[in-house]
Amino acid sequence: MSPVEIEALFFVGFGFLVGILFGFFGLGGSFFVTPALLVLGHPAEAAVGSGLVFVFGTSLAAAVTHRSAGHIDYKLGGLLILGMAVGIEAGRRILFWLAGRGLADTVISIAYVVLLAVVGVIILRRVRNERLVGSIEQRTPPVFEQYAFSRFPPLVELRSTVQVSVWLVLVVAIAIGTLSGFLGVGGGFLMVPSLVYGMGISKSIAVGTDIFQIAGSSAFGSVRYLQQGAVHFSVVLPLLGGSVFGSYAGSRLTDVVDESALMSYFAVMLLLDSVAVASKTISQTYDIRILHDLSLTLLFGTALGVATLIVYRGGRTAYRDSVR
Repeated sequence: MSPVEIEALFFVGFGFLVGILFGFFGLGGSFFVTPALLVLGHPAEAAVGSGLVFVFGTSLAAAVTHRSAGHIDYKLGGLLILGMAVGIEAGRRILFWLAGRGLADTVISIAYVVLLAVVGVIILRRVRNERLVGSIEQRTPPVFEQYAFSRFPPLVELRSTVQVSVWLVLVVAIAIGTLSGFLGVGGGFLMVPSLVYGMGISKSIAVGTDIFQIAGSSAFGSVRYLQQGAVHFSVVLPLLGGSVFGSYAGSRLTDVVDESALMSYFAVMLLLDSVAVASKTISQTYDIRILHDLSLTLLFGTALGVATLIVYRGGRTAYRDSVR
């Protein structure tokens, strides 16, 4: 088997694992793929563009599954797509401006280190707080409720019996869209917590709606990066081949496995991925091979570990239901 075929098989398997995470959490797609491509030596622009194309292909399969399960709020999804498209274009322009000055690789790597670490800590804290308030049978109020801006008209009625300002939805979408266009992410690892913890939307609706908006917004971003020739299809196609099956499995498992029980594992995974990108950046700067190997191990090992845990819990639940 040639090195090219081995590499293709590797990316098919990796795409399957990432697809499970994407379909289950509504996040976990390109924030694995883009750092992995950076670690493997792809230019920042190609890593970001390829990440967006991967997210687009994966989100299509996951969106169809979530649609059949009734997990999509189309009114909210439409507003999110509009705001995300504006933000993606802004992020793309920033990235190519940095690339023209030779700063893109360093800036994007540092941005990933900080962003993954911050989001991981935030999710860990929210999971801990939910467990504490759950023990006294109270619910943590949505974060955005405490700000008057969340009630600024016009208001939109969402499926989770939540009313929020249209402007709040657009501001959140534009902010996350800018990061999406700049870092090549679908934005789910920020969008889902914003919808669930910020606006009070149920987890299943938040995940389904987020994947729906990712399909629309990443399509726009993919076209813009394709126009710049910043997509490596030799990597994207095998990744998509594996992720189609993984995202279907992950989407189905959202109704079987208690996601909240696994959110702490997901947060730890984000923190380890932050360490992986930091190791890659240091190894590239100082040519330390062992740190490069560590970054690869952490990136691919965490995807394998959490995806396996999801499938194991889903299989165990299905078995228990079948013997009742």
